Amino acid sequence: MEQEVLDKVILAQNGDKEALVQLIMSQKQDYYRLAYVYMKNQEDALDAMEDMILKVFENIKILKEAEAFFSWSKTILINCCKQNLRKRNKLILIQELPEESYEEPMSVHEEQIVFEAHLDKLKPHYQEVLRLRFLLDLDYQSIANLLEIPLGTVKSRIHNGLQTLKQRMEVEQG
Repeated sequence: MEQEVLDKVILAQNGDKEALVQLIMSQKQDYYRLAYVYMKNQEDALDAMEDMILKVFENIKILKEAEAFFSWSKTILINCCKQNLRKRNKLILIQELPEESYEEPMSVHEEQIVFEAHLDKLKPHYQEVLRLRFLLDLDYQSIANLLEIPLGTVKSRIHNGLQTLKQRMEVEQG
């Protein structure tokens, strides 16, 4: 991590709101993508980011290692997303997709809709790791750090989630 970033973290820990805003703005795209993977729409993703910023501001003094600021704040963002989803406790119904014509290949967008529909049927802990891995293209260690779980757990959840996903997609196609 650059010295300039470390200095901003230290300033933010000492109450400098502007330094905190600069830190967060420097990674705003990463924060947004992460929130969007969980919330699935712009408005809710932005709401989760607002909650995260407030919690980071309130708790930055307890951050022990300045180098860990971004992973720490992303973990807070994930927790805010989960909390907002629990509050909302909304069931998002996915309408049945129309029959596909075998002559027409599906667009990337249509493939993503089908993937999301099948993904939504998995257990939440499988959904979480698969979205982080395949929608955000995070490596296993980054996922383990973000979710604060062992690397082996990440690997097994991805493996088991993919196996379940594959079986469900084969049953539906067969």
